[in-house]
Amino acid sequence: MQNVLVLIANPARPLLDGAAVQHAAEALRAAGAEVGPPDWLAPGVACDLPFEGPPAAPKLPGIDAVALSAEGRRKRLLVADMESTIIENEMLDDLADFLGLRERIAGITARAMNGEIDFAGALIERVGLLKGLPVARLDEAAERIRVMPGAATLVATLHKYGAYCALVSGGFTYFTRMVRERLGFDFDAANTIEHDGRALAGTVQRPILGKEAKLATLARLCAQRGLEPAQSLSVGDGANDLPMLQAAGLGVAFHAKPAVAAQVAARIDHGDLTALLYLQGYRRRDFIERNDP
Repeated sequence: MQNVLVLIANPARPLLDGAAVQHAAEALRAAGAEVGPPDWLAPGVACDLPFEGPPAAPKLPGIDAVALSAEGRRKRLLVADMESTIIENEMLDDLADFLGLRERIAGITARAMNGEIDFAGALIERVGLLKGLPVARLDEAAERIRVMPGAATLVATLHKYGAYCALVSGGFTYFTRMVRERLGFDFDAANTIEHDGRALAGTVQRPILGKEAKLATLARLCAQRGLEPAQSLSVGDGANDLPMLQAAGLGVAFHAKPAVAAQVAARIDHGDLTALLYLQGYRRRDFIERNDP
């Protein structure tokens, strides 16, 4: 069959059962689709429902449902946002903690990620508020980094099957380099926060890496590796990720801001990052399991 509806639960709460799969199949049939037998990718966690005809979006509590073309599911390139995607943190918000400014800076971050204000302007404003912060605080903030569940397994599994993995962030190279090395990404790109070796200058090196640069990085990496955009996978949560999510063969809004999730066909609201493997048709037994460092 030409299409597949992928049902995915969070592995920490394996809620997916036969009744949920049957409900999804009935929703597809009600929309006029022909539905094939279910193919379990991981018991309790992920299942494929092949179908022909119009897709349907069944509402299943705690379950993500994503309709995809069955052809070309496995991608050769991953381009991932970092903050609130590959890691749980927003590093600027964590740095703001040291100055008692978390609430103020987090509010600006949230508005920028939801597309309410310009990303570059919001970055300049937030970095300006950090002027004078001792450089040593960057290392202290790095110690707080929490890797998103499933990230290490995602990268290790994609590497096993020949994919190239890139980390592209509107944050700072100071942190992307650490996360790249920790998780084994092949490449990272981000902004450079300026300092004199002792304290932050309150400025960021130009040009600022924003949504246009993320999209350009996706296109450049495809060209360098001889890939069509259809062979790429991108993942992110914020408004500055939208262009690359919409340009990739499979763009995934991961636990994304509402305004972002509404504009992306594939959204994961419940699963962890291994959901990106199930979307590509990998089975749990195909995974290279890694503990998230």
